[in-house]
Amino acid sequence: MVSDTQNSTRLDESPSQRRNAIQRFAHAEASGGILLVIAAATAVIWANSPWSDAYRDLWHAKVTFDLIFVVVTEDLRHLVNDGAMTLFFFVVGLEIKRELVRGELASVRRATLPIAAAMGGMIVPALIYAAWNLGSDGAEGWGTPMATDIAFAMGVLALAGPRVPTSLKVFLLALAIVDDLGAILVIALFYTDTLLFEPLLWGGLLLGVIVVSRLAGVRNILYYVPLGMLFWLAVLESGVHATLAGVVLAFLTPSGPIASRGEYHTSLRGMVEDLFRADRAGNQEEADLITSEVDWLTDNREPPLDKLENALHPWASFVVVPVFALANAGIELSWASLADSARSQVSLGIVTGLVVGKPLGIVAFSWLTVRLRLASLPADARWRDLWAVGLLAGIGFTVSLFISGLAFGDAQLIDQAKVGILAASVIAGAAGFITVRLTQAHQSHSPAGTDG
Repeated sequence: MVSDTQNSTRLDESPSQRRNAIQRFAHAEASGGILLVIAAATAVIWANSPWSDAYRDLWHAKVTFDLIFVVVTEDLRHLVNDGAMTLFFFVVGLEIKRELVRGELASVRRATLPIAAAMGGMIVPALIYAAWNLGSDGAEGWGTPMATDIAFAMGVLALAGPRVPTSLKVFLLALAIVDDLGAILVIALFYTDTLLFEPLLWGGLLLGVIVVSRLAGVRNILYYVPLGMLFWLAVLESGVHATLAGVVLAFLTPSGPIASRGEYHTSLRGMVEDLFRADRAGNQEEADLITSEVDWLTDNREPPLDKLENALHPWASFVVVPVFALANAGIELSWASLADSARSQVSLGIVTGLVVGKPLGIVAFSWLTVRLRLASLPADARWRDLWAVGLLAGIGFTVSLFISGLAFGDAQLIDQAKVGILAASVIAGAAGFITVRLTQAHQSHSPAGTDG
């Protein structure tokens, strides 16, 4: 099989192709963000309705899978968090790899600014949270305000109107993808408690089979599905969070087509000549067979990474993430619980980390990077646009909820974290929306790059 490095040179997209791909991706994320908001609101309303017991009973219901050699029993919420979210992180891994191979992160010059901005947007919120919670029971939650919810943020950006520069959407997407990579590393390095050697060994062996199969040229995606499921199961049993299995498998997915462009053209030319011969001879059966081969060859010009991302992205955006929100955003709210959260160092650390720390870190690190002439602002963007992006990046929601569930063992701290995440997401979303609208309204009055 052709390596990713070899393929990356053949997959340079034209600016229009890249722009169209970004618009499709942004539209899917924006639509998914709207559904995410509906699911989260439904969870909160349901958890505070007369049917709240049904909500709790549903997500605590036990589900057992007997896989002959191992029996897995989880409640429905953990099945969503450990199982379904693996698909989400697999898609996130595909997005990260695509951007690293031929997207905004493929060029050092283009990648410098979003990487620096993302670093600031992770470090500053974590430090702010740590300052609130140093030495307290909530100190372990420092990773919670580091995340950015791409779907939620892109949804708000889409609602802000069509005049938002494409370069700003690209910058937000690239920043959020780097942010996702940072969250994945944080989960892997800091939120893994105990490791079991035997499942890790089995996971390593399965991973070796996958790598060898890929190098041997095995191309059928269906061949890798059972291997991937067994690898996920081994990771689940090992103590490493199972969703990381999805990221590892995504990074092993080939990013280039099976055949090079030259090989494709040569094969296609020969097939077309054979097809004409079969038609002239009146051999319809052979003509149909050759047509099927042409279809197969054309279909395999699409890289497996793109094929899987296009197929799975809608499932992740429109099914997995809304179900995750429905399972995890339901929190019982009362005046007493809200007052408790308003005084909670966990809630205050998350809100200030996301609402204040995110934009401050993103703009400060971006300013330093531009000042050092390591990068320049995105085309048609000004510094006030970066403040708007920073506020939108403060919508942590999905991954913040995910990390809070790993960070805290105490139910009260988890509830306080959820209140903080919900409050921060609403505040950051509203502030980002207003800022984007205001900056676009004054676009004609301020030359690009001149405002502070």
